[in-house]
Amino acid sequence: MTIDFREFDKDSSDESDSSISDMSEEIEDEQIDEQSENDSGENASNTEDNQEENSEDEDEVVKAIKAEKNKPRDHPPTINTEDFIVDICFHPSKNIIALANIVGDILLFEYNNEETKLVNTLELHLKACRDVEFDSEGDTMYSTAKDKVIIATDVATGKLKQCFENAHDEPVYKLLSLDNNKIVTGDDCGTVKLWDMRKADPVFTLKIGEDYISDMISNEAQKYLVCAGGDGMLTSIDLKASKIYTSSEQYEAELTCLGLFRSETKLLVGSSTGKFYLFNWKEFGFHSDEYIGQKHSIQCMIPITQNIVVSSGEDGIIRAAHMFPQRQLGIVGQHTLPVERLDISHDGHYIASSSHNNDVKFWNISYFESIDSLINVNEKQNKRKDMSNNLPSSSVKNASDFFSGLL
Repeated sequence: MTIDFREFDKDSSDESDSSISDMSEEIEDEQIDEQSENDSGENASNTEDNQEENSEDEDEVVKAIKAEKNKPRDHPPTINTEDFIVDICFHPSKNIIALANIVGDILLFEYNNEETKLVNTLELHLKACRDVEFDSEGDTMYSTAKDKVIIATDVATGKLKQCFENAHDEPVYKLLSLDNNKIVTGDDCGTVKLWDMRKADPVFTLKIGEDYISDMISNEAQKYLVCAGGDGMLTSIDLKASKIYTSSEQYEAELTCLGLFRSETKLLVGSSTGKFYLFNWKEFGFHSDEYIGQKHSIQCMIPITQNIVVSSGEDGIIRAAHMFPQRQLGIVGQHTLPVERLDISHDGHYIASSSHNNDVKFWNISYFESIDSLINVNEKQNKRKDMSNNLPSSSVKNASDFFSGLL
């Protein structure tokens, strides 16, 4: 019997190779299992570490949010009313604000950082109020309305001091207190009147245009009264001579609001196209400079410092701009609907704004004093960024500011 050793060797070799292969596979499987166990351990460890890190991050965010919420209030709470607010005015020496509404009432609120409290409701006019102002001492409050009536009210008692019925042939749009006895009024059809509370009839009556008088302003000397009109004209009146001093060229849009800057040497005029026009005082014929304040109509403005103006209008955003040089500073605050009026408190700490939401909001703007002195006139402006930058008073935080402490 012949044995084929080649077959035997081949079979043995195959078996041996198979055994070696099996052993290798077992070893590899063990190594893979060990690696898997190690990887699983590491992954579990990493997951635990990540969870701890995320937990720490979340804790920091929660802490930051709580810290924001727990900060003491630095401005009075919002006033919400049933009726549309037409005009607002701060008292010149007390923490009182007057709200004139569309049904003809004046609401007087006391305010502090903790609360706003209604202290008096004065039912003065039969039709919608147009304007409310205090005199320089704060003893008398003047109001006017669509009913063509001008009323002087004693602030302390709420009693009527003076009343001019049918003061104008047309509804009165704007009122300005000059001193404790004199006021000027402008109506819907371009007529301006000067009144002395000690006399029954106006001191003078001047027809300066055909459209409504949107705003009026005078400086401390009170020699000239400047009137902005819906017809796009800026008209100045010589109060001493009781006549028109000069009229500007006609602008392409309504002139809506006025403000004085640089020790009353510069007059800023807002318009319905979102443009600002800058005039030198007593040179009211043509502006010396202009720039775009915003894309929407500028309805109201208030000077904050000698260089800084706060304005708002149709988009409901309250913006601050530095006028010298001209540059945007950012957003002071915001409403969801258009803003009609702005005013500044007697101590300069707050501005108030009223919107179509029937609300009045307060904004702490005391930081502007330090910002004003830090403006670098040589620094290149990023206008787009500055236009959307939320200033400290804004209820909306800049994300970069909020998370800067967490990075």
